[in-house]
Amino acid sequence: MLKTEMRNQNTYNIDKMSTYEMLKIINQENSNVTLAVNKALPTIEKACDMTAETIKSGGRVFYIGSGTSGRLGVCDAAECPPTFGVTYDLFNGIIAGGEKCMFKAAENAEDNAEMAVNDLKDHNFSKKDILIGISASGSAAYVISAVNYAKSIGAKTVSVTNNPDTELGKVADVDICADTGPEVITGSTRMKAGTAQKIILNMISTVSMVKCGCVYENLMINLRPTNKKLRKRMIGIVTEILNCSDEISEQLLEDAGWNIRSVVEGDA
Repeated sequence: MLKTEMRNQNTYNIDKMSTYEMLKIINQENSNVTLAVNKALPTIEKACDMTAETIKSGGRVFYIGSGTSGRLGVCDAAECPPTFGVTYDLFNGIIAGGEKCMFKAAENAEDNAEMAVNDLKDHNFSKKDILIGISASGSAAYVISAVNYAKSIGAKTVSVTNNPDTELGKVADVDICADTGPEVITGSTRMKAGTAQKIILNMISTVSMVKCGCVYENLMINLRPTNKKLRKRMIGIVTEILNCSDEISEQLLEDAGWNIRSVVEGDA
């Protein structure tokens, strides 16, 4: 039996616990997530370097998954443009069953292997791109099919799983396995497994963007002034880097068309 499908001995009696006791045991189990991710760092490193190389070579990044795994991929892809100032087609999230499944679960979608290939073709996925398949069980036919198709056309592939020695992990070029063990609620991989997946996707997108020059020191230098909060943050970043007043920073940004990099590099 898959570890993520086993019963957790620590939570056999969760239905008889007080609210505080339930919260405490959930938090205790969550503490195992970072330990599992830490053990997977060597393979996460490979995935980060592979992703950065893909982007530098003009390729795109695709996350694909079903259910929670698919939603997490879509979320990470959607968060990259406002954070790093990249185009909305650089990071792409595909969820089995389509956009409607972001809001309403369709559990049978993960079994549709043919749909995965069609979804990639609809996005003009090519050998220049990289595919990161996400599946807690490592057995979702939709994700396995997608990774097999990506490999068949010569694209790089990564798997993110929460069980060792899975079918998905065996077909991907790089298998990231965060072995989070049995869930608090048996089989509910939106919990520890999902948390580990979110951490890993954050790592892949963040590290690859740093390696591609989208971060100065630890500052988001490619921010876009799409709202008041972000304009204020941009002013603060310039003030921090140039050690000047907010007023001067704002004027420099105005002159540079609100491009932090131009201000910092002295092109304003």
